[in-house]
Amino acid sequence: MSSLRRRLLAWTGAGLAAGLLLAAVVVGLRARESAGELLDYQMAKIAAAVPPRAFGPMPAPRLEGLNADEDVVIQIWDASGLRIYGSHEHPALPALAPPGFSDVRGPQGAWRVYAVPIGGSVVQVSQPLAARGRLALRTALAAVAPMLALFPVLGVLLWIGLGRGLAPLRRLADEARARGAHALHPFPEAGLDDEIRPLVQALNALLARLDAALDAQRGFVADAAHALRSPLAALTLQAQVARRAPDADSRRTALEDLERGLQRANRLVAQLLTLARQEPGATAVQEADAPAAARRRVDLAALVREAVIDAALAAESRGLDLGLARAEPLEVEGDPDALRILVDNLIDNAIHHGASGGRIDVSVHADGRVAVEDRGPGLPPAELGRVFERFHRAPGAGGPGSGLGLAIVRQIAERHGAQVGLVNREGGGLRAELRLAPGPRTARPA
Repeated sequence: MSSLRRRLLAWTGAGLAAGLLLAAVVVGLRARESAGELLDYQMAKIAAAVPPRAFGPMPAPRLEGLNADEDVVIQIWDASGLRIYGSHEHPALPALAPPGFSDVRGPQGAWRVYAVPIGGSVVQVSQPLAARGRLALRTALAAVAPMLALFPVLGVLLWIGLGRGLAPLRRLADEARARGAHALHPFPEAGLDDEIRPLVQALNALLARLDAALDAQRGFVADAAHALRSPLAALTLQAQVARRAPDADSRRTALEDLERGLQRANRLVAQLLTLARQEPGATAVQEADAPAAARRRVDLAALVREAVIDAALAAESRGLDLGLARAEPLEVEGDPDALRILVDNLIDNAIHHGASGGRIDVSVHADGRVAVEDRGPGLPPAELGRVFERFHRAPGAGGPGSGLGLAIVRQIAERHGAQVGLVNREGGGLRAELRLAPGPRTARPA
């Protein structure tokens, strides 16, 4: 199982280890450099302590921390270049070197040499570089050891600190796990760290959307049950009438009534399904599943023209003259299927409420307006806004309408950031107008 705490500890520990290693290298190099400087200083002091004329064996001064009998060799040469003194007999001793400090490669290793003229002689102090390296290593280890010993302590502190830092996430998970299916109230944000607050805010926004979707679903189920109750009761009565019909003519009439009732019920179910697809929650899911297909550039003038052609027969059957009065070029960004449903419902509403023998004019304007005008009786002013409510039908409205067509129109318009409204025309009739928001529309040049 993946653990955020372990990953954070691993990455932090790796960074800390890299930092300690780098610090150890720097400290070690610095300790080696300091040890070399100290040893050079002591070699110079040893040379200065040798008498100007030393003849015969003499004890070599000791360096602090070194075995002078093994590591430090003192040699003296006279003015002719003859060695007149040596503190040790060693086959690998370096020869006479130039004055000052120098590194001399001998037959059995490298030496650090300091030569200085004193009187008429040359005093030379030599030390194997290997001995200096051992001392530098001991000095570096002594400096780095406390840092290495501190690493496990820092690891424990990091583990505890990360546990405390992730505690709010555990509390959030425990609170979410303890909630019931209907507990959609937001999580508290007070006292949260800056890194955790965005997560809680995102969860609260998700809960708000889920609550709105559930409310919409509950409202839709209630509306659907209410809308289907009456048609289903009517179908039941019509079926009973058909079963009890005394003769064939009565039975045929009853069956025709039953068929018309089934058609109305089918129309209502189709409208309910259309409304369900346009609900905010369902729309969000559809667009998340196929965002590229949900919204694209739509030639609205062509779409309206096709809708008018498809509705021409229905308008003719009711004695209405349906036509496209104006079709200015206009493109919008949106869902073409939903926009077609919107236009179809506006035209269908005009056909069912227009006066027989009248006209229905549909127009598309380049400024983002789509209008449908009929020559019917119009609506009372108080009903102009209410007809967009679900299942609401204006007083005196006839026909097989379900009261859902304009509700679907408003739902689709809101999805596209548009506004839709109804106004009574002067001289009679109703004008339905869709106004698209400035953002998604684009007028095409003719």
